Amino acid sequence: MAAFAIHGDIIWTERPESFSYIENGYLVVKDGKILSVSREKPQCEIIDTGSSLVIPGLTDLHLHAPQYAFAGLYMDEELLDWLNHHTFPEEGKYADTSYAEKAYSAFASDLRKTATTRVSVFGTIHTDSTLLLMRKLEEAGLSGFVGKVNMDRNSPDYLTETLDESISETERFISESSGFEYIKPIITPRFIPSCSDELMKALSRLSKEYNLPIQSHLDENLSEIDWVRELCPWSDSYGDAYYRYSMLGPRSIMAHCVWLNDDEIKLMRNTGAYIAHSPSSNANLSSGIAPVRKYLEAGINIGLATDVAGGSSLSMFRMIQDAIACSKLRWRFDDTSGKALKFSEAFYLASKGGGSFFGKTGSFESGYDADIVVIDDSKDSTVLYDSLSIPERLEFYTYRHPDENIIQKYVQGRRVL
Repeated sequence: MAAFAIHGDIIWTERPESFSYIENGYLVVKDGKILSVSREKPQCEIIDTGSSLVIPGLTDLHLHAPQYAFAGLYMDEELLDWLNHHTFPEEGKYADTSYAEKAYSAFASDLRKTATTRVSVFGTIHTDSTLLLMRKLEEAGLSGFVGKVNMDRNSPDYLTETLDESISETERFISESSGFEYIKPIITPRFIPSCSDELMKALSRLSKEYNLPIQSHLDENLSEIDWVRELCPWSDSYGDAYYRYSMLGPRSIMAHCVWLNDDEIKLMRNTGAYIAHSPSSNANLSSGIAPVRKYLEAGINIGLATDVAGGSSLSMFRMIQDAIACSKLRWRFDDTSGKALKFSEAFYLASKGGGSFFGKTGSFESGYDADIVVIDDSKDSTVLYDSLSIPERLEFYTYRHPDENIIQKYVQGRRVL
């Protein structure tokens, strides 16, 4: 892949506490990697975007593709009722691959138009539909993971596998997904209530055998936590149950983590597991406000996630807004000893924080994957535009025009928009 450079106003976060940026700079890409950021014009092809904002691609660390069809609906119930009344009936439709074709085409097309470049996605229990989802995302140019969901208990009949079916179909899913270049499989027990002990142990074994990451849910809702306590009386906590199944580690994503206790915080930190912080979903389903500042100070890996359809939007800019807003509410009403998230910190979580799950992703440091989004933020902008700094322009865009006027998008150096 020949070297090229994008010219514009370039901004990224190497550390949570501050932005790095260069006005009128050149972002040089070679072989799908960031080579340099400089004000000096390089000797290679120049893609001149004028004074457009050039940012790292954003990472959505947790979302449910089959739920996108009803994103924005049914927000009057808490998690378990919401699953039973709306989510499970919708996911049952994906036994029909013709329905999956329509739904996943719309999902992939809309996701392609956003600033998201990396994803970790839940499908359904249906192997063929989930393979179709992988193909749609690959064709859209995105990179990341997709999981065939596993459920062998406490689920509707139409979404319940036998233990043997769940294991054999997961192995088929892994085998038949080998041809994809940018979208890879991930082991996906929905959550402990829907997976027997025997299935969890088998999935842990498959993760090791095929060297695959794991994604699931942890401590999202108080009723869910009580349920796990009944199902797993042999464990000290929800997190401890995952740990005993050997499912916590640096290649594990645990969504939500609203209610981690101190021992679970230590488990997440010591194992290197990732939290997919889903502020919109946590608010919409009345799950609570995760103490993100506490988790950051504890040294836990954290990224942001839309959790569609608990979250109503595919926009990671919206997640940045909501992460900050929820953090402020928690600081004001619950934990005044900490600090609310700053804009740079929330942007870091959406870029380098979550991107690190995929390797060197989400920053413009040398050697990082060239995931790049170019935004013409001059359109429909404020009369203050000419006096704003580059970080102020990014903040204004995030709050006022999220995912509008994206004019270019690159994933690992490949232009996909």
